[in-house]
Amino acid sequence: MNIGIFTDTYFPQVSGVATSIKTLRDQLEKQGHQVYIFTTTDPHVERNVYERNVFRFSSIPFVSFTDRRIAVRGLFQAYQIAKELNLDIVHTQTEFSMGWIGKFVARNLEIPCLHTYHTMYEDYLHYVANGKILKPVHVKQGTLAFCYHLTGVVAPSDRVLTTLSDYGVKAPIRVIPTGVNLHQYEQPDTANLRRQLGLAPDTPVILSLSRLAYEKNIKASIAAMPAILAQVPRAQLLIVGDGPARADLEQQVKTAGLTDHVTFTGEIDNDQVFRYYHLANVFLSSSDSESQGLTYIEAMAAGTKIVVMTSPYTDELLSSPTLGVTFTTAAEMIKHVVWYLQPEHQQPDPDLLAQKLAEISADTFGQRIINFYRDAQVSYEQAHEDSPDFSD
Repeated sequence: MNIGIFTDTYFPQVSGVATSIKTLRDQLEKQGHQVYIFTTTDPHVERNVYERNVFRFSSIPFVSFTDRRIAVRGLFQAYQIAKELNLDIVHTQTEFSMGWIGKFVARNLEIPCLHTYHTMYEDYLHYVANGKILKPVHVKQGTLAFCYHLTGVVAPSDRVLTTLSDYGVKAPIRVIPTGVNLHQYEQPDTANLRRQLGLAPDTPVILSLSRLAYEKNIKASIAAMPAILAQVPRAQLLIVGDGPARADLEQQVKTAGLTDHVTFTGEIDNDQVFRYYHLANVFLSSSDSESQGLTYIEAMAAGTKIVVMTSPYTDELLSSPTLGVTFTTAAEMIKHVVWYLQPEHQQPDPDLLAQKLAEISADTFGQRIINFYRDAQVSYEQAHEDSPDFSD
């Protein structure tokens, strides 16, 4: 198949969406399909730099998300390119500019259009005028407008499925969690990385890895450190990533007198992420805004224990304490982190871990997406065969 992926977010931008798209592209190409990325320009990518099968369209920073982009032109250009490429299917990854361009292309080429709904926008309304303008009803209306006339929708988790169903989305929805390339998470040598970070070989490390955004609630993880240090005095919190909340988080650490126990690494190369998961003794997330939580399964792929906020998705993912646990209160979070910082509690159940990894592997993810593509082609053809022809 010739597959067009339309997205506002792509590398070198760092996000779960960009990682998901890269994983999807790799898996589709691995099975012999041609994949073309239609995305926005990026200030970190020179216009004359060649990127294989990547087409970039003029864009500007998105309102309140200045590190994200939105296309300002390219509708007919994208259509002409897609027509020359003889696309068989369009897969949109955004409900904004490139998503609408993708829908336009699919409709005019008369091919199926599938969509992955990555973001729970109700968790982000505070970014626009502190939530005083956009309300949840606006998210529902916007979602219904975009999902109208789609051939199918990919929901990364049951939470997304429930939300879209409650909104009243009529397109077929299939739950397909993003997978991870397990080969990237094979045990590396982390001794050098520990030395670079000033950590002793036996220093207990708590890892927080995400975009440093307010909805990630990293402040709760920092606030828990004094109680954790009271029981594990040598513990270190390693905060990996960058984003708009960084300055406030650094000030929180300074005010709490935690500078000797909390390290900010800044943004790291995506190809090096696996080393940080292996370095850590426990992965901690206080976020309650995840549609799936790609970092959770990345940590699991590295065999690192996980402590995360409870949700239907995480409760199902962490089906045994040998993988990790969920929490609802700060006291529970502290108790679980301290528990996993003990060496005797860090060994996973190899059989259960292998079963979980098979479910979350990139290979499984890619095959399920391809199956959805093929089913979508069949349903699209049947729907158009059944439609009356008024051309005469």
